[in-house]
Amino acid sequence: MGKCTCCDSTLRFPITVSCFRCTVCQTINDLKPSIQRSEPITPLTLDRIRSMIDTCIVHSNGKGTPNYELLEQAIQKAFSNWYILNESFSNPESVIRSMMKSTENILKRPGRMLKRKEDIKFLMIILENPLLGQHNYPQELYHHHDIIKRIFGLLSNLSNELHHYLVNWFTRLSVNIFRKRIELVNSFITFLLNKQRNTSPRIPPDYESDWKISSAARVMALLYYIDLLTDYNTWEQRSGKFAFCQYPFLISMGGKIKIIDYDAKRQKDMKAQEALYTIFFYKRITTPTLNLKIRRDYLIEDSLKQIENSLKHIEDYNSEIGMELKKSLRIEFVGEDGVDAGGLRKEWFLLLVRHLFDPKFGMFTWDEDSKLCWFNPASLETSDQYYLVGIVIGLAIYNSTILDVHLPLACYKKLFGIYVGLEDLKVFQPSFAKGLEQLLTFEGDVESTFCRDFVGEYEAFGELKRVPLIHNGENMPVTKYNRGDYVERYVNFVLNDSITEQFESFKRGFYHVCGGNALSLFQPEEIELLVRGSAEPLEIDELKAVTVYERFSEDEETIRNFWSLFREMDPQMQRKLLTFVTGTDRIPATGLANLAFKISCIGEDSER
Repeated sequence: MGKCTCCDSTLRFPITVSCFRCTVCQTINDLKPSIQRSEPITPLTLDRIRSMIDTCIVHSNGKGTPNYELLEQAIQKAFSNWYILNESFSNPESVIRSMMKSTENILKRPGRMLKRKEDIKFLMIILENPLLGQHNYPQELYHHHDIIKRIFGLLSNLSNELHHYLVNWFTRLSVNIFRKRIELVNSFITFLLNKQRNTSPRIPPDYESDWKISSAARVMALLYYIDLLTDYNTWEQRSGKFAFCQYPFLISMGGKIKIIDYDAKRQKDMKAQEALYTIFFYKRITTPTLNLKIRRDYLIEDSLKQIENSLKHIEDYNSEIGMELKKSLRIEFVGEDGVDAGGLRKEWFLLLVRHLFDPKFGMFTWDEDSKLCWFNPASLETSDQYYLVGIVIGLAIYNSTILDVHLPLACYKKLFGIYVGLEDLKVFQPSFAKGLEQLLTFEGDVESTFCRDFVGEYEAFGELKRVPLIHNGENMPVTKYNRGDYVERYVNFVLNDSITEQFESFKRGFYHVCGGNALSLFQPEEIELLVRGSAEPLEIDELKAVTVYERFSEDEETIRNFWSLFREMDPQMQRKLLTFVTGTDRIPATGLANLAFKISCIGEDSER
């Protein structure tokens, strides 16, 4: 009895046999060597292969295609015999060192400028060398990385045309080989960073001035120069094929925004087509856009009622609740002129968010230290109002609109089902969290000093509400021995238990709009940046570079005066002007390059 060397199946066979065939995988297992070492071994060598090719050509007498039967027989014999195969690919260490040294020499001096496809094939051949990723001792490690840095340096500085050629080359690689290329770049960058840290542990790594790191990063960018939208579609199909979307940490923020914008446009187009289909085939009036007619004095009521009506409408005709919200949003303020080309929508978002998050409205509390808000456990508003807030934030993401929303990261972590704890509480209620930390580290008599029991507290319109954190918690004092449990329960009370109804309604509204696959590519920090935008300093020159002019030219006196006045403003006034134009004082997550800043001339003597 024995085990198959391939599938590990247990098999029975006579003790006298020299081999047996596995009945599971059909592998023939040799119990004794099938070829004796006394048999002459003729390994394949480069010289032998060249000789056989020359022989085949000579025998053809220059007539027709050479008959490579002799070469085919030699290859078949070599690859059918593990002794010969081993000997064919066994090189003395001196030969390996010579090959690696020669490789380094040609990389130091390629011999010509690398301008054509043919000029860079040798780099692709060198990359096939598996020894580049194998290091048996430190000296070899440094030597191989010296070779790798030159490969990456040459590849990174090729022309755009050759970079496109390389990208096409990379896309034809098998998944396993492609992953090995990524691992090679990753290990090289890790090696360089560790080397810098070990050399100067107190000095931060200097990425910018190290050409080796820059070159490796550019090569990594070539490896990731993929068709993101095709990759996203492949991933959505769950076909089992490799897709970068399986590893979203490899995709940049800009790439993820491109995907979510594509997903939003795709679903909006789909809803527009469905609207036309409904009109023609069912004779039912519908629109390809989500139109909201809002009275300014009834902003909340009108918004909530019309969003609810749109959901009821879609519920009546099919079960895809929330898909109506994925139409393009159009806003009309009742009694006012104006067609929504984006400005009215931004104003609606701005006014609605300002009203919903106003502490006076009672839905959210405000912390003066952190300048952040949180769900009010004592709110008298209905769950529909929190549902509306979730929809508004979802619509903002879906319509590429930045909101002036001061929710902490903990909110977005909860949306993704990620644990939140004391560290999250410290962000938006720093004073209270500091008090809990002091309780945890206090050296004296905890019970008599803090006089706390297992009760959570919150203020409800001037009255202090007390909620037991455990059964009979109002009669259980906090001591040195149970303070850890107390703090954990209190943090959970603030972040979860006291706001369960409010947050679940908010979450339901958010996912009615943003429940697609694209959202799962993001981390909570990225969603926060997507919703709020970035607070990085406003660079006037960068803003000017992306500004679009309509019926104005950049060198007109009016435009020159505008930018001159803009520069003279203090930063606070500049932010206010940015808010007037875009609806928020923050810039997009991917920077000013993606900000829509437009200056239009609407008439000769207009007062508007």
